[in-house]
Amino acid sequence: MPIEKIAILEDDLIVRKNLEQQLRNRRYDVASVGTVAELNEILAKDTFDLLFLDGRLPDGDGAEVLRQLQARPSKPLVVMITGFGSVESAVECMRNGAFDYMLKPFSSDQLEVTLKKAENFNQLLKVNEYLTHAEEDDSGYDLLGNSQVMENLRQLIRKVARTQATVLIAGESGTGKELVARALYRQSPRASAPFIKLNCAAIPDTLIESEFFGHEKGSFTGAQAKREGRFELAHNGTILLDEISEISLQIQAKLLRVLQEREFERVGGNRTIKVDVRVIATTNRNMEESVERKEFRQDLFFRLNVVPILIPPLRERVEDIPFLAKQFMQRFVRKHGVRVKGISDDCLAALKAHRWPGNVRELQNVIERAVILCGESGLLDTEHFGFSSMPRPVASAPGVSAGPAVTPAVFPKPEVPAPVAAASVTELISLAELERIHIFAALEKTAQNRTHAAKLLGISIRTLRNKLHEYGVNGAEKTEAESVENPEPVTVDGSR
Repeated sequence: MPIEKIAILEDDLIVRKNLEQQLRNRRYDVASVGTVAELNEILAKDTFDLLFLDGRLPDGDGAEVLRQLQARPSKPLVVMITGFGSVESAVECMRNGAFDYMLKPFSSDQLEVTLKKAENFNQLLKVNEYLTHAEEDDSGYDLLGNSQVMENLRQLIRKVARTQATVLIAGESGTGKELVARALYRQSPRASAPFIKLNCAAIPDTLIESEFFGHEKGSFTGAQAKREGRFELAHNGTILLDEISEISLQIQAKLLRVLQEREFERVGGNRTIKVDVRVIATTNRNMEESVERKEFRQDLFFRLNVVPILIPPLRERVEDIPFLAKQFMQRFVRKHGVRVKGISDDCLAALKAHRWPGNVRELQNVIERAVILCGESGLLDTEHFGFSSMPRPVASAPGVSAGPAVTPAVFPKPEVPAPVAAASVTELISLAELERIHIFAALEKTAQNRTHAAKLLGISIRTLRNKLHEYGVNGAEKTEAESVENPEPVTVDGSR
């Protein structure tokens, strides 16, 4: 993390000007003062990353100033400088919160070492603060599966991880894209450096630039202090851009510059910040089609797609389902403290027959629910899943490919059960399936217009699109204008 603004409190004019000149030659912003009162004035107006503080001052004591600084909500790192050093005074300063201790006169090499230590320590503080407030998730599990497909995937990860190449991980929702990204990080030479994640789909367009690159104080309403972006936090490490296809074209252009030049400016700032970051991106879209529709920049796609990794959906590695189910069962038995002996043969057959539009994440949730609902027999059975009455997912409809690369032109009609009482519906199908049926009913009612369907459902366009991706439907969005100009329906093969 770069040190940018440095303050100096030193009453000796010659020492102060000499130190100030050395720092300016290294392109730091420097403010130097000779008294405690002047220091308080500049601290009230601005924030500083580092402070060189003299131990003996005409209007105060450096140790007392150091103690007062620790009470401030935003405080700089402090390097004590003195010409009357002793072991006792050095220990006392470190106890009071000093970052380092230097004896006058000090050489240019000593100053360089101190500045480098301060930059490394500053990054550790910022990364720790980010990780402390980051949301916990269940993404820390290893890639599970004994199939040849998964073994090939693990071999590819081992080969790519040791390089510095940018990686684009593609796959349907729930296939484990983040697990692959974390595996690449753990097996890379940057494994001891930060791993910073940014979910591009979860951040509003108005804030994503600040999340990427940070912002300066006062750069927009609410920017009350300088804030480092995720790229700065990931310096010398790895950054994961989850669902990269969701960012706007404007941000795409700025991201392209970071990938090409490894430099950027914060929002509202003019200082160019250089970073050394390995970029891993994920997407659940067909990026080639997004490029053709002008939704994603072609040059940025080429930069991200240096090493593409395609994760197969669960339905293409059915042989892994029994192994995954048993692993998840053991995990949730420990988590919830229940007694479960195993999984019945009928249950395993039902799991293998299911199409799994939500992939491994859906299987994990289904097994957790079954473990919780398991009776005294201690054996998981089909009655705990409700598969027998569930209609087949949309992905298995005739003419629609199960893979993510095929983009149907319209939304196929779901197989909806005959009308029954509300109480019966909850007994026959899962809540997730009921949600799927309701979404497609809204699309049918609005003549496949996503904008109108989203308003009818009371959700955003992005939420509706993500739900359709989960169901294996990646059709181009039909806007309100297209509904007026082209009211006739379009079949799956494109004919009218």
